[in-house]
Amino acid sequence: MSRMKDRYIEEVVPALKDKFKYKSPMEIPKMEKIIISMGVGNEIRENPKAMNSAVDDLMTISGQKPIITKAKKSVANFKLRAGMEIGCKVTLRGVRMYNFIDKLFSIALPRVRDFRGVSVNAFDGRGNYSMGVREQLIFPEINYDKVDRVRGMNITFVTTAKTDEEARELLKLLGMPFK
Repeated sequence: MSRMKDRYIEEVVPALKDKFKYKSPMEIPKMEKIIISMGVGNEIRENPKAMNSAVDDLMTISGQKPIITKAKKSVANFKLRAGMEIGCKVTLRGVRMYNFIDKLFSIALPRVRDFRGVSVNAFDGRGNYSMGVREQLIFPEINYDKVDRVRGMNITFVTTAKTDEEARELLKLLGMPFK
């Protein structure tokens, strides 16, 4: 088992049970999945290999092959046609999810310049948290010399929590560095 999963079982579950007075162990919120998405956007028109580079970076970061996302609708203002490749995403569950959480909280986020913590207000009302990362270089697996362009990514933490307060407490106990 991963270090973060052990921490969840030994520390987080009892703390959440005490704070929210759950009657059943099945009520205790847990991490369901993490979705990491990276958009390529207009870059693909100038450089057709940009998508391969983005997929390779995301695969290196997550340890899992991403799927390529395509545009659902045509948008004339963005010169976008339906079916064009516009980004890639990966969904992490289980051991890979907990390993990614551990790497993100303990290694990657502290490497961000002028980092003071992540926003507390990025919850969606149903217990899910979304955050953005401006560059993929904060992850130690990415080789700085092989990066053709700095890309950002969106990271969404999907939990089984019913409210934002429960999800906030879950992520805080797991080690999320809130402001």
